[in-house]
This record gives sequence, C-alpha cells and structure tokens, in this order.
Amino acid sequence: MDTNERISQVFEEGEGLLQLTPTWVPRSFNEPGRRLRLHPDDIYAFGMDRGGICERWLGSITVALNGPKTGAREGMSHVLANRANRETILFADVVKQLGAKLIGESLMTRYGTWPTFAKLFDYDKPLFHHLHLTEALANKIGRHGKPEAYYFPVQYNTYLGRFPLTYFGFDPSTTKAQVKEAIANYGKFDTRITELSRAYRVQLGTGWYTAAGVIHAPASVVTFEPQWNSDVNTIMENVTMGEVNPESLLTACQPPEEKGDVDALFNMLDWTESTRPDYRETYFRAPKTKQQQKTDVFEKWVAYANDWVAAKEVTLLPGAKTVLVDAACYTALVVQGHGRFGSFACEAPTLLRFTDFSADEFFVSESAAGTGVVIENHSVTEPLVILQNFANNNAEVPAEV
Repeated sequence: MDTNERISQVFEEGEGLLQLTPTWVPRSFNEPGRRLRLHPDDIYAFGMDRGGICERWLGSITVALNGPKTGAREGMSHVLANRANRETILFADVVKQLGAKLIGESLMTRYGTWPTFAKLFDYDKPLFHHLHLTEALANKIGRHGKPEAYYFPVQYNTYLGRFPLTYFGFDPSTTKAQVKEAIANYGKFDTRITELSRAYRVQLGTGWYTAAGVIHAPASVVTFEPQWNSDVNTIMENVTMGEVNPESLLTACQPPEEKGDVDALFNMLDWTESTRPDYRETYFRAPKTKQQQKTDVFEKWVAYANDWVAAKEVTLLPGAKTVLVDAACYTALVVQGHGRFGSFACEAPTLLRFTDFSADEFFVSESAAGTGVVIENHSVTEPLVILQNFANNNAEVPAEV
C-alpha cells in the first residue's frame, strides 16, 4: 500500500479524526520551565548544543526556525497510524493528500493548506522583548507573518516561573528616538528596553491577542499559543534577566540588504498598536462562554476577536458525555482527565519520555467537526478539559471583545 492509500485508510479508520504524536521543540535561549510533562532526563534530548526543550507544537506543518542545526522536520507534527508498530505519517503529507476533505473548502481555497498551529511554550524566565513580522515583511524573506493569541491554562501552571508578568508594547510616553537608540546600542551595553514598556500580571484562565508588529515579552508561565504558520522573530531586548541575547537574534529576519539598518528594524514595529493607551482594553481576552446546552459540559472561547486564529476550552464534568459540534476543523489537546475522544481513548499525560506516543492530541476534520465528536469523561473525580485551536474560518467565533 502506498503512502496516499495509507493516509486515506487511517483517515477513514479514525472517522475523520487523526491522532497526533508529541512534537518537541528545543530552544538555545532562556531556560526550560520543565512543566510540559516531559521526563526530566529528556529535557536535552536534542543535544546540549541545541538547548532545552521549551515548547511543544500542536498540529504543525511548519519547520522551526532554530538555526543551522535544525532538523528537516523539526517542529512538524506526525499522525499516529499504528501504535503497536510505531507507524507515523508526516501531518503535512496528510494535509497535502486530503486537502479540502480534511480542512474544508474555505481554507483550501484561500490558503491551499492548514494555515495555523498551536504550541505550549514553557520558559522559567520571561522571554525577551520581541516582535513578529507582519505578512508583508515576512514575505521579503520567504516566510509568513505571525499574529498570535495567548491563553494561560491552569492545568500546566501550578508553578508560574520566575517572572509571571508580560510586557506589551511601549508606554505611550515613549518616543521613537528612545527606541531607535536602544536598537542602535544593542551590541554595546544593556539597553534595558523594557523600561520603556508596560507589564501586566498574568491571570490564569485568561489570555491576550498579540498582533504582528507589536513588541512584547511573554511571562514565565506555560502558555497555549494559537498562531499563524510561522516562526519569525525580531528580538530587540539584548539582555533578559542576565542572559545576553546575541545580535544575530536582532537581525535574523531581515533581508540581506537591510541587515543591521536601525531604521529598517524600527519600521518592523507597528508603532500605533505598540503604544496605544488602551492596550489592555483592546487586546486582553477574558473567556467568553458559549451558550450552554448541558449542566455538566462547558465551552468557553479563549482566543477570539481577531482575523487570524481562535481557540476554545471545553470542560466535561466527571461522568459527562457530549457530542461536540463545531463549524470548522481544529486541533485538540487534552490538558486534564481521561476518557474517549471520538473513536480514540484520550488522556492527559502525567509524564512522557521523549519517544513516547501520547493520547492527548488530535486533529478533527471539518466534516467530523460539523457532524460532531462524541466525547466522554471516564473519571470519577476530575473534569476532562480540552483546548481547541481553529484557523480564521469558524463563523461562531466572537468578533468583538
């Protein structure tokens, strides 16, 4: 049986659902928070020179932007075709083969592929003050832009790390000259660029939307991040909690003809959005409850009111059963509890080895989402909690804050 036939067979056997395997991503900067439920002996499974595993990517067809030693499929998800003999298929190949049968006509017509993914990122220290390129700027280097949303799940955050506050943008009193001066002196001394910013304490069970071009320094909490298919960053903070960030991180996403140009770097910023006085009112996302049909099943939108991505948290109380119906395809991650997800057993892991296959990550086709996925909570004590990541084609997503 060739690969295409096998893909169709696995898709049919799953009744329009695919089970995915964990996709671990190392980073050479910062420190791993060790909260991704990965065995502590495997934190440096990619090699000490690659840094610790700080992220898990979900439903990804994107290769990580991780320097010259990045593996050809690093960051790309795989479908579990057969647990017994450890057979897997690259998720990107499944998307390419099934096309609209998997992701629906609207996404296929508009983008030709699954255009988003989600991640859990886990750093013990805050991330550096950085921005993600807009689509227009990213296209200059053959990439896509990276708007993103954040949600802070309680289940992964019994410890909040060393700095549970996020910097967003700059204080409205900040001048362009001050920011350009910090960029120009990146390689000379600690510019302390976050002194120009504003920090917000993280509230678990809530989130934010971060538009491309807005500078931000995420908190040291585990974050569920729905985002566009890209891994482009421009880091404008040169020292983060004592760690020196190499100048290559400032210029890595510039076209060759613009390397090191201060004005070009500054122009990557969306100045209006980065300095808006009502930033919290505009971009903070409290959960929005979807109309409830049952007393033991709860659905809350946790990422919404943007043109790119969306996310929902679904909770089933102990013993509950429901048919989860959605208007578009999505990636699902079980963050608490155990039970059934369609035809699959599902459970949130306690501790995984680097090569283990989990039972917590799934991709639901558009047709299966519309028909409805039968979900059951088999626990007598714990809720079953699932996070869903959508693209921008779900008409049910709230359009306003």
